[in-house]
Amino acid sequence: MRLKKINNYIINEVLCWVYHLSIAVMIALVLTSFVFQRTIVNKNSMLPTLKEGDNLIVEKLSKRFNNFSDGDIVTIYAPKYVKEGSNTIIKRIIATEGETIKIKNGKVYVNNKPVLEEYIMGNFTRATGDYINLKVSKNHVYVLGDNRESNILDSRIMGQIPVDSISGKAIIRIFPLKKVGIF
Repeated sequence: MRLKKINNYIINEVLCWVYHLSIAVMIALVLTSFVFQRTIVNKNSMLPTLKEGDNLIVEKLSKRFNNFSDGDIVTIYAPKYVKEGSNTIIKRIIATEGETIKIKNGKVYVNNKPVLEEYIMGNFTRATGDYINLKVSKNHVYVLGDNRESNILDSRIMGQIPVDSISGKAIIRIFPLKKVGIF
């Protein structure tokens, strides 16, 4: 009789653990599918803000509510332009729908006002590509990398980015540890 009680206790304990672990796994799957994801920066187009190997937490709720602002750092699904490795790029939103963007004499203007860009590498934005003077369409954004000293893939080459191509907004850097912080 005592052995049966011990066996029942062990079975109940195992079932309890399985139940709680299953709930934890389901919560983790929901959170990573719909709320947060970890992203690793794989290029240097966002220097000096981000460098290759930085680990970020990206929230996905802004996409669902089209809640983006100038200055947000976003991940963009761009398989048409990125062939090797990840199909995702990381850029900074410079202008949102309805705003005009112009790059002239190395400076970026939004609605004919110069943008104060203390975060960029260098002090000159190359006016390359076909998309350097336009009005941002509905449900689109205009993005640039922070590393303006090199020819990088951003809206100057790709044009306006549809909001539904945005995977999420970077909210915190979690690695390297000495650079942990909120954006």
